[in-house]
Order: sequence, then C-alpha cells, then structure tokens
Amino acid sequence: MTTSVAEIRTAAPASSPRPWHRPLLAMTVVMSALALFALCAMAFDDRMLLHESVWLKPLKFAVAFVAYSITLAWLLRFPHRGQRLTWWMGTIFAVTGILDVGFIVMQAARGTFSHFNTETDAFNTIGQQIFMTGVPGLFLANLVIAVTLSWQRVTDRPVSRAIHAGLALAVAGMGVAYMMGFSGKQESTDAYGKPIELAAGHTFESGQPLVRDGVGTMPITHWSTVGGDLRIAHFLGLHAIQILIVAALLLARLAPRTRWLRTERARADLIWVFALTYAGLFGVIAWQALRGQALIHPDSATLLGFGITAAVLLLGTALVYAIHGRGTAPVVSAAARHRASVSPISR
Repeated sequence: MTTSVAEIRTAAPASSPRPWHRPLLAMTVVMSALALFALCAMAFDDRMLLHESVWLKPLKFAVAFVAYSITLAWLLRFPHRGQRLTWWMGTIFAVTGILDVGFIVMQAARGTFSHFNTETDAFNTIGQQIFMTGVPGLFLANLVIAVTLSWQRVTDRPVSRAIHAGLALAVAGMGVAYMMGFSGKQESTDAYGKPIELAAGHTFESGQPLVRDGVGTMPITHWSTVGGDLRIAHFLGLHAIQILIVAALLLARLAPRTRWLRTERARADLIWVFALTYAGLFGVIAWQALRGQALIHPDSATLLGFGITAAVLLLGTALVYAIHGRGTAPVVSAAARHRASVSPISR
C-alpha cells in the first residue's frame, strides 16, 4: 500500500471557512479582560471566601470561558449544515455566558457567594433567577451545537473526530455540574463574617457535614482534599475538546516521522482511543467524587477504574497499530520518484 504526501496534510474543507463568530470573539475579549482584572484585584483586595480570594472564582470562570469561547468561535468557521442554527446557538452561549459571569463578578465585589446563595436580599434574589436561567442556556446551546455537528465532517477526519468527542464530553461536563445541587446544604460566612446558608456545594462527603467546601484544599485550584469535589470532573469534561484537538494536531505533526500515522484513518482511529480513554477518566473521577472521595485519596475501586482506563489506552493503541502499522510504505516525494524513474545510463 502506498501513501502519498497529500494524505498527511490536513484536508481542506469543501468551501472557504466563514469569518470567526463575532459574538464568541467578543466574549473571548471580555473574559480576557476580566481575567486580567481579577488577577489585579487579587493583589489589592484581601477579602476571602472559603479561605480563598473573592476574586479567584471570577478568575477561574474567565480563563475557562476564554478557552471555550475561542474554541467555539474557531469551530463554527468551518462550513457545515445548519450554520444558521449553530450561529444563533453560539450567540446564545456568548450572551448567557457573559450574563452569568457578570453575576459572579458582582457577587465577588459584594464579598458574597454566587453559587447556591440563599440570601433573600433583592440583588441576590434577582441575580439568582438570572443565573439559574443562564446555566441551562449555556448547556442547551452547547448541546444543540454538539448534536448538529456530531454527524458532519467539518475538517479532516482526525480533527473532526476530536471535535465530535470533545463536544460530547463538554456536554457531559456541563451536565455533571447539575449534580452538585444534590450535595446537601452548607453553612458558611461571607467576606465580612456574616453567616450564609448555601443550598448546596461542590463537595460530596459522607454524612454531608454543614462545612465542606474550603476545608482542606489543593494549591491554586482549591479543589477539596477531604471530600469528593465534583468540580474536577466538571473541569475535565469542559476542556476535553481542546485537549483532543491538540492531540489530533500533534499526531499530524508526528505523521511525517512515524510511518503508521501517515494515513488519516490511522490517526482518526487513535483519536477515538484517546477519546474513549478520556471519557473513562472523566467517568471514574466523577464517580469518585459522588462517593465522597478526594481525588488524591483513591480507594481500591477507584484505582481499579484508573487501571481499566489505562488498559483501554494501551490495548486500543496496540490495536490501531496492529491494523494500520503493517504494510505502510514510506512517503516518497515527487522528486525522489522522478530520480528513481531516470535510467542510470542517462544520468
């Protein structure tokens, strides 16, 4: 079997890409500015919520939305069926995302909680209604985009598969966030020491103690080291699309030097293996959190889950190599073929 150089290159779409999705680009700019502002605010504002800066949550959301909105803005450029629908879904995602993060910023400025806050003051009551409306908007907009593109090949086969799997995992990551509402109520204080009752939290723990979030946390992320923190699975799901797309691009870069990766089909099959492995990792970490178990304190059942996930990666990669690794001829350039076709006598 011969393999041409063209097979290694990224396949061009049937028509020219559309302009970048402007509302999503605007969201990227807004979130980038917010991330910079939050970093500066953390340096001058010493108020704390759950033993972390009041501005850490806005910073986390800003960085996450920068990554996701720029990815969607890039993705929706590719020609595909249902472009008008996906454009509007992207716009809804941008608008609702800005509104939701705007509420988080306002609550941080007030020194109180944005999530699960049961205070009855007018600002919080109205804000929670907007916030709880926006979250389903983000989820449904992303779901419609994922379903619309799930059966279409928008670019070369490996990247298309990364997009399909990444969007599906992002939907799952957003869906996991709804399960935080079943973690049980909590008691805490705002940045000024005022008692606050929270309807739920991010951490699951046996017995559902009234103080869970902010007790024993990892550096930087502040994820729990005591109970099961569902934010970890939420994070993994949301950012699967970036990781899988980068994996597809890296495989394309490796293809010229790795013979069995020179066909699109081989790289696409390997992306499926990566996606299945990633889904397994996401599932195990979500299951671990729901059982009230900290990420860094896995029990034997969790370790078995991680082991099965690793086995899927190794066996899947071996299977792809067994299918595509044999009989792959080296890439021969046009110049080399021309030199080979010239008789030694005529040289």
